[in-house]
Amino acid sequence: MDHTDTPPGAIRRVVIAGGGTAGWLAACALAHQFRERLDITLVESEQIGTVGVGESTVPPIRTFHRFLQIDEQAFLRAVAGTFKLSISFEHWRRPGDRYIHPFGITGQSTWAAGFHHFWLDAQRRGMASELGDFCLETLASRADRFALGTDPQVNYAYHLDAGLYAGFLRRIAESHGLRRIEGKIREVSRHAHSGDVEALVLEDGQRLEGDLFVDCTGFRGLLIEQTLQTGYEDWSEWLPSDRAVAVQTESDGAPVPYTRAIAHEAGWRWHIPLQHRVGNGLVFSSRYMSDDEAHAKLLRDVGARPLRDPWLVPFRTGRRRKAWNGNVVSLGLASGFIEPLESTSLHLTISAVVRLVQLFPFDGISPALVEVFNEVSRAEMEHVRDFIVLHYHATQRDEPMWVACREMALPPSLDIRLRAWRERAHAWQHADELFRVDSWTHVLLGQGIAPGPPHPLARALGDDDLRRLLEGIRAPIERAVTQMPTQQAFIERYCRAGTAVWGAAAQR
Repeated sequence: MDHTDTPPGAIRRVVIAGGGTAGWLAACALAHQFRERLDITLVESEQIGTVGVGESTVPPIRTFHRFLQIDEQAFLRAVAGTFKLSISFEHWRRPGDRYIHPFGITGQSTWAAGFHHFWLDAQRRGMASELGDFCLETLASRADRFALGTDPQVNYAYHLDAGLYAGFLRRIAESHGLRRIEGKIREVSRHAHSGDVEALVLEDGQRLEGDLFVDCTGFRGLLIEQTLQTGYEDWSEWLPSDRAVAVQTESDGAPVPYTRAIAHEAGWRWHIPLQHRVGNGLVFSSRYMSDDEAHAKLLRDVGARPLRDPWLVPFRTGRRRKAWNGNVVSLGLASGFIEPLESTSLHLTISAVVRLVQLFPFDGISPALVEVFNEVSRAEMEHVRDFIVLHYHATQRDEPMWVACREMALPPSLDIRLRAWRERAHAWQHADELFRVDSWTHVLLGQGIAPGPPHPLARALGDDDLRRLLEGIRAPIERAVTQMPTQQAFIERYCRAGTAVWGAAAQR
C-alpha cells in the first residue's frame, strides 16, 4: 500500500495486540471495510490462552454478520452453533422458581402504553395468564422448538464455540489482506514527546510500528492500562461475583434453544448447548465460596462427562475510565467486563468495533470523536451493568450473599427505574439501549418485583374487548409454535457441523 501522500498524523497502519474473539472481531470488521486504505496487522501468541467462554450471544450479532456479509449457514457449521431464543433463569427469585427472559416482542404496544400495562390490568380483572404467553420466543423455548420463516418472525441469537468462532473470523480477515504475526509482546515503545504508543517489540526482536493500536490483550490491558495507566472503575460493590470456573462436557441430550442461568448459594451457573458439546461454568463470589468448593460444585452439578479439565477465570467487574486513550482503543476484556449473566460480552465488543468503524480517524485522531467514543461506551456499559445488578438485587433467597445484594445501595440510574416500576408499572428504554422494555418487564416480574397500578389507558377497554385483544395476540403465536420442528431437527437439515469441526473443537 502506497503511503507517499499520507498527511502528518493520518492513520494508515493499524496494529491489533492480541487475538481471541475480540481481536479477530476487530480484524474482520476493519479488514472487510478498509482493506484498500489500511495496513492491518494482528499479533498473537498461541502460548497465551484466551478466556474462551464467550459462547452465548444476543440478537444484534446477526446484524453485525450481515454487515460483514457472513453467510449464516456457513457460520453455524463452522462454529458448531445452535440457536438461542431466550435465557432460562432458574432458582433466582427463590430456589425452585423459573422464568424466561425472551428475545422477542411481547404482545402489541400502543404509542401511549406498553403491552404489559394491558396484561397487568387483565390480571387485576381475573383474566389469568403469564406475560410470556404472548411472546413467540417464550412459547418456543418452553416447547424446545425452533424454525426460521415463522409468522410472526422469530428473534434469535446463537450459541457458538468461541475458539472456532475466532478461527472463522481469522479466515475472513486474512482473505481481506490482514497480516497475522505469531509472537509474544516483550515491550511497548512510546513516542518521546506525545507519550502515544509507537511500536510493539516482540520477544524475537521484531518491531511492529503503527499509527493506531487496538488493545485486545484481555484483562491485563497491556497497552491501555499497563502502558498508558488509564485507570479502572470498579463495580464490585454492586456485582459480588469475581471468579468463574468453566468446563466443557459431553452433550446431555438434544440442545435446547436457550441459555440456562441457574442460581446457587454464592452466584450462578451457565449451561450453553452446542451441537457437539455443552459449555458450563460456575460464576461465584470468592467472599462466599472457595475455588475448591466451586470446582467440586461445578463437576457435581453439570451431570455429564467433562471433555477437559475445568479452568479458573478470575475477573473484576467494571470498566476502563477511557476505552480510547491517545492512539490506543481497547476492546473486549481490555476495556472492561460485566459478568456473563445476560450474554453481553461479545455484544459489547461488536458494538465497540462498529463504533470504531464509524468514527475511524483516517485523517488523524480527533479529540471530539474520541470523547464521543468514550461517552457512548460508558453509557452502554452502565446500562448493561444496571440490568445485571437488577438480577442480583431483586431476590428472596436467604443465603448471605443474596441478602447482602438485596440490602445494598443501588446505582442511582437503576434505583429510579425500580421506583418508576413500583409506583406506576413504568419501564422504558433509550434509543441506543440493548435491553428493551420487554426485557425489563420480563426480568422485573420474574425476579418478583411487584409493579404499581398500570397505565389508566388499559382501564378504558371493556372486558370483552380486552379478552379479544389478548386472544388475538396469543392464538397466532401458539399456532406458529405447533408448526415448528424441534431445534435438533432444524439443525440437522439447516446447519449441521461436520465431524472435522467437532474434531477441531475437541482438540482444543
